[in-house]
Amino acid sequence: MNKRRHFLKNSLMVAGALSAAPAFASEQMLNQVQPKLQSSVKDALQYINIKDIEIIKLKGDKKTPKTWNAIKTSGGKEPTATYLKITTDQGITGYTMTKGNKDDIVKYAKKIKGLNLLHTEKVWHHMFFHNRKPVAKGKEIHAIGSVDLCVWDIVGKALGLPVHTVLGTHKEQVLAYAAGGYYAEGKTASDLAKEMESYVKEGFKYVKIKVGFLDAREDAERIRTVAKAIGTDARIMVDANNGYKTAADAIRFGRMVEDLDLYWFEEPVAPDDWRGNAEVREALDIPIVAGENEYTRWGARDLVENHSCDIVNIDTIKGGGLTEMKKIAALCSAYHVGIAPHGYAHMNIHAVASIPNAMILETYPAKSRDFNPFLEPFPVKNGYVDVPTQPGLGMDIAPEILKKYRVG
Repeated sequence: MNKRRHFLKNSLMVAGALSAAPAFASEQMLNQVQPKLQSSVKDALQYINIKDIEIIKLKGDKKTPKTWNAIKTSGGKEPTATYLKITTDQGITGYTMTKGNKDDIVKYAKKIKGLNLLHTEKVWHHMFFHNRKPVAKGKEIHAIGSVDLCVWDIVGKALGLPVHTVLGTHKEQVLAYAAGGYYAEGKTASDLAKEMESYVKEGFKYVKIKVGFLDAREDAERIRTVAKAIGTDARIMVDANNGYKTAADAIRFGRMVEDLDLYWFEEPVAPDDWRGNAEVREALDIPIVAGENEYTRWGARDLVENHSCDIVNIDTIKGGGLTEMKKIAALCSAYHVGIAPHGYAHMNIHAVASIPNAMILETYPAKSRDFNPFLEPFPVKNGYVDVPTQPGLGMDIAPEILKKYRVG
């Protein structure tokens, strides 16, 4: 029996003994039981080390519809997913989805071989600061974030707890929104409204629509058509994906829809145009979101100190992982700025559940699983999803999915 199973078995037996003990149980009995529990915890959680590192690639068997936002075309081919799998000497296996170059991910995972994975701050610091040539930027941060999340999956499994519980749960249900509303060939404003109505029927109270590709008046008409169709059943978010060339262009569009009580206006201008974001924020009565293309706490600092946004949506992986997201959220809270992490919902839910100033979870509607079968959607009830209860992140690949879709 490995150390983790030994620890969990002993812990449950001791917990059962304590719960079964009568109210008048003697102090002597408690003194005999408690050291056993403490010894089991110490024995199981002393040291966790990396044994093996593996990159797993999955590919679906159905082509997704071809769609686009203001700056990028996607779809039209089979979806893929790349996982990092880390196996430890203690028999615990961690999984997470990744972003960035697989060679970089393996390089950063190898950097922390020999470190105790339970020391999450030390592990992150070692990846980011050790042998800093070149300085970790861009896709290297994606790799660090990918490894960090896998480490947290291992830590949660070692403790037998969901990661949000290890971090400190703040919410047992989290608000969620349906990310959709992409442009597509022949897609009319009426088609867009029907799409958003289907998300509302699924249980979402917040829906997101892409803007910035068409002329401002055409996009405004799309948004008004949806607003009329869904009424007060849900609130609309708009996402320009940095599509407006100037703050003036973004403001022009924003004023055309300002009366619709939009939940937010995401990434109106270029990601490094802090002044432009601040101008849009100053001009409109719509909360402005930015940060999806920023990195680490230092990127968040630049956004909030330049008054660039009301909400920071740094991507959990691209931002440096959960270890760094905690720092980003703390920094934002000092400025009374909310966060809404961008990216994979099955990892972000642990951030949103454990961070007090985290506002809402980005996720995709169940229909998207018609083409992407790798992860089950979260059931949505009255706008909320329940936080996970299984140990770790809940990112393990089902054996049948691995067998059917693995390509690398």
